[in-house]
Amino acid sequence: MSKAIHFNAFEMNCVGHQSPGMWSHPRDRSAQYKDLEYWTDLAKILERGFFDGIFIADVVGYYDVYKGSNYHALHQAAQIPVNDPLQLAAPIAMVTEHLGIGITASTTFEHPYTFARRLSTADHHTKGRIGWNIVTSYLESGAKNISEGGLRKHSNRYEVAAEYIEVLYKLFEGSWEEGAVVRDRTHRIFTHPEKVHEIGHKGKYFEVPGYHLCEPSPQRTPVLYQAGASGPGKAFAAQHAECVFVAAPTQAVLKDYVADVRLQAAAAGRDPKQLKIYNLVTVILDETDAKAQAKFEEYRRYTSYDGSLTFMSGWTGIDFGQYAPTDLVKKVETNAIVSAIEHLAGGAKSWTVEELAAWGGIGGMGPVFVGSPSTVADILQEWVEHTDVDGFNLAYAVAHETFEDVVNLLVPELQRRGVYRTAYTQGTLREKLFGRGPLLPPEHPGAGYRDIEAVKRRGLVPELA
Repeated sequence: MSKAIHFNAFEMNCVGHQSPGMWSHPRDRSAQYKDLEYWTDLAKILERGFFDGIFIADVVGYYDVYKGSNYHALHQAAQIPVNDPLQLAAPIAMVTEHLGIGITASTTFEHPYTFARRLSTADHHTKGRIGWNIVTSYLESGAKNISEGGLRKHSNRYEVAAEYIEVLYKLFEGSWEEGAVVRDRTHRIFTHPEKVHEIGHKGKYFEVPGYHLCEPSPQRTPVLYQAGASGPGKAFAAQHAECVFVAAPTQAVLKDYVADVRLQAAAAGRDPKQLKIYNLVTVILDETDAKAQAKFEEYRRYTSYDGSLTFMSGWTGIDFGQYAPTDLVKKVETNAIVSAIEHLAGGAKSWTVEELAAWGGIGGMGPVFVGSPSTVADILQEWVEHTDVDGFNLAYAVAHETFEDVVNLLVPELQRRGVYRTAYTQGTLREKLFGRGPLLPPEHPGAGYRDIEAVKRRGLVPELA
């Protein structure tokens, strides 16, 4: 039997997310990003299509590498203006019952103590449908604006992230015991104080001595997402992530990535099959291949050359504005997204700058599949069977037309083939994804922090439960 396919919707609380310039298309709604109706309408579309969730990306900073300024980012609304993602959780939850809500937040810009409260609050309000996408950030402009002067080195950012998530495990898993909150009106006891613990964290980067401010949420630790594709990023994902996002441009790259992450997860004592891995893809659909191709060509007339290179320059740290359109892309050491540079400059294909701009004009770093529901379903099934990926993080070309097409055309075709769900299971997001209960499983490193007093006595990273 063919492996089931999972979908997430790849979004961002901004205008030009992955397809800069497309906001000018007459049917596009992304310029309405600041209106709650934009998000509630989208959430209802996605739940109708049985998506695992909506994955909301984020950046703190702006794209100012291209031609040495943020002029084109502002001119083309290339992820600026951009609003806070976490504030979308409540309105999305209010119009849906099952849809997961993955929120991106950076270990560079959010202090773990206050961020833990924000995440727990969202998990309470959504009845356990929150996920956290763990990022370390790649824009120098963001770090400069919080008095950091610039980003830490790439490998060091993951060292900080490892301690950051340790603090969160202690707060989420260990600070409040099961049964601490009783709400006993008769005896007028809301919480048993002896069952609430200070975490006593004192590390290299953070000192957090006290209690978590929130009582345990339905999942305690929200579902953990991670999008690392570099060496340190994959190691971090294998250790901590439950859902992994990647933007592999080819089946060969994706197959190697999936195998490597699963192998590293097994070496870390985790069940490699319990990781859900999603690849970034954009699909352009219509009733026939010819109509879909015509739609794609129509879309391409609205893409932005400068907007695309604004993203490519920001993601790689290479100013493509300094090159002629016919120049070849070459590998340069930068402090941005290392995997992006490796994929572009180290692959089998040689890219000119203008080819790079055209390729990134729709869908960013991921592949674009164009065709009828049957054609695209064939492609997706081939990718799943060849690479062992679990599903796809679907970017949009035109909001919300792309997702309407997926739900109305592609989902029924996949359901007919028996490779896509026809109903949601009950419970929290973690239960819907893995069917193993609402909490982190015993083999996950976060579970080892539940006896926080024992952890403090050892003063070491805990053994797995």
